[in-house]
Amino acid sequence: LYIRELVHDLKKILPDTEIWLGGPEVSYRASELLREEPYVRGIMAGEGEETFYRLLRAAGERTSAGSIWKDQALSLIPGLVFRALGADGENREDGKVRAEAEIVTTPPAPLLDLNEIPFAYGDLQGLEHRIIYYESSRGCPFSCSYCLSSIDKSVRFRDLELVKEELAFFLEKKVPQVKFVDRTFNCRKSHSMAVWQFILENDNGITNFHFEISADLLSEEELALLSKMRPGLVQLEIGVQTTNPRTIKEIRRKMDLGRLQKNVEKIGSFHNIHQHLDLIAGLPFEGFESFRHSFNEVFAMRPEQLQLGFLKVLSGSHMMEMAAGYSLR
Repeated sequence: LYIRELVHDLKKILPDTEIWLGGPEVSYRASELLREEPYVRGIMAGEGEETFYRLLRAAGERTSAGSIWKDQALSLIPGLVFRALGADGENREDGKVRAEAEIVTTPPAPLLDLNEIPFAYGDLQGLEHRIIYYESSRGCPFSCSYCLSSIDKSVRFRDLELVKEELAFFLEKKVPQVKFVDRTFNCRKSHSMAVWQFILENDNGITNFHFEISADLLSEEELALLSKMRPGLVQLEIGVQTTNPRTIKEIRRKMDLGRLQKNVEKIGSFHNIHQHLDLIAGLPFEGFESFRHSFNEVFAMRPEQLQLGFLKVLSGSHMMEMAAGYSLR
């Protein structure tokens, strides 16, 4: 909603500027959104790094009017959904593209090799006291129905030596916090062990590392390594979401709740790691009483923080397909 309002306002002061959108919120309903928003020229669907780069390069392919990108140049870029302007921008009028203009969908862009994505941080000027977001893997092996990461079952990893080199940069700059955005950081034991071993051996006494993990996947070896961490070196975010067995099954979530509870308690006994446990309100078959039970069970695990999120029904997710059947509003 806010982005749509901004698009309309931008067109008032920058009428000749083309507006493109991207990200998971629009990738799975691109054609529908273009029909609703005449000021939006197109959408980058799927992973954006290379698509955005190629879109910027296509800016060099313009008509003599200087502000309209040739349809032909755009049609060669994978991962785009856009409205064709036609010859000499015949479908353009008052900053809008005519509703009847053809919507062109190019083939999906191939999944990126994470090692090919440039490191996002330079000298960190201006970011000294900010959270640094970092990605060492992309995708998730699980199929939770509310999550867009479940659509692509593959998980891709950035090369460990490259990861270590980049983490060393953060450690050298004494960044206060590095937050890994990997959806399930410990889904590959060799990867999580290598990263945790590296930050343990190179601890600068300042930097904190945040990881989203599945606690029920932790092995005894991983737990032993975590027990050695300096207090404050690592914090863990653990998605429980619900303890209702029927809900867990319905949302296609695989979780050994007993093992999760046991591992959370064991980590708590180390007294060196801040644990966030997450719940989602509004999941199928979880009314107030069921949620009260889930809350009490998670609260009893005594996390340092209990985070509550509200169910977001995301376009492209299985939850969106099932929303009507659940009477979700």
